[in-house]
Amino acid sequence: MIALVAAPSSLGLRPPYPGAVPGAWRAPEALREAGLFDRLAAAAGARDAGTVPTAPYVDDDAVRPAGRVRNEAALVDHSRRLAQRIDEVLDAGDAPLVIGGDCSILLGAGLALARRGGTGLVHLDGHTDFRHPGNSDACASVAGEDLAAAVGLHWAAIADIDGAGPYFAAARTVHLGHRDDDEHAAEARRTLGLVVSAAEALGRPETLARAAAPGQLGAPGRPTAQLAERIRATAGTGYWLQLDVDLLDPSVMPAVDSPDPGGLDAATVTALLAELAPAAIGASVTVFDPELDPDGRYARLLADVVVEGLGGLGSALHR
Repeated sequence: MIALVAAPSSLGLRPPYPGAVPGAWRAPEALREAGLFDRLAAAAGARDAGTVPTAPYVDDDAVRPAGRVRNEAALVDHSRRLAQRIDEVLDAGDAPLVIGGDCSILLGAGLALARRGGTGLVHLDGHTDFRHPGNSDACASVAGEDLAAAVGLHWAAIADIDGAGPYFAAARTVHLGHRDDDEHAAEARRTLGLVVSAAEALGRPETLARAAAPGQLGAPGRPTAQLAERIRATAGTGYWLQLDVDLLDPSVMPAVDSPDPGGLDAATVTALLAELAPAAIGASVTVFDPELDPDGRYARLLADVVVEGLGGLGSALHR
């Protein structure tokens, strides 16, 4: 059974302007309003496993000392509490689906899984999120640094919470979806088990999704299955599946913190998720910003993607 966990955090994001709070923390409630929770309950028997709240977001740029990320104490505390909730879901024999929030919630998932012996990671994101102190002097926002932190390449305060880091082995970590101008892509390719850009995923015939049938965003076809096989071969069985919504092209999903052209279409993302979800121990969905979606159309689209793509989450493992 899927267990839905709301993680309404914006702690890892930069403020949209000084003193402001990024809107990603509103995503779980907006997606609930769009029918996501009810639809997963009806289609997949999902249950509501509650909310893991955070301390208030603070724009601490003026007072934060060097060597610390934004909202560091609150972010670490939230990671610990989210890890505990994920542990409870897994102990119950269910598959956690964490609805964020920004992608710093990956640390909570990683902390939970590292304590249980570790697993692989499939990181689907429009950016590599591979900024870290070894390649940048601009480290501050974990939402742009979560993948680097997850494989141990960040300050210990976030990359080694409670001595559990690295949360995922680099050799079992897959990233897919960055744009060609991502400045850290080359390092990610040298470090991780598999890295596939958005252009590579869309440009190779063997990775293209079959055209969606009427009423279906992503009817999985054999070409998408071939890409999923490559991913599973690296991550192994029982990986964590992280979907950052900016994997989608801004023409499809502009309601994100950092939209960049060259992303994937909804049918391709849905089909890929449907191939990957059954072998995943759990998943997280992040960085949707309802404040950029005044009429709710993008929340409804994202609900479609998640229900159709992740409805089989953990089905090959949790039987």
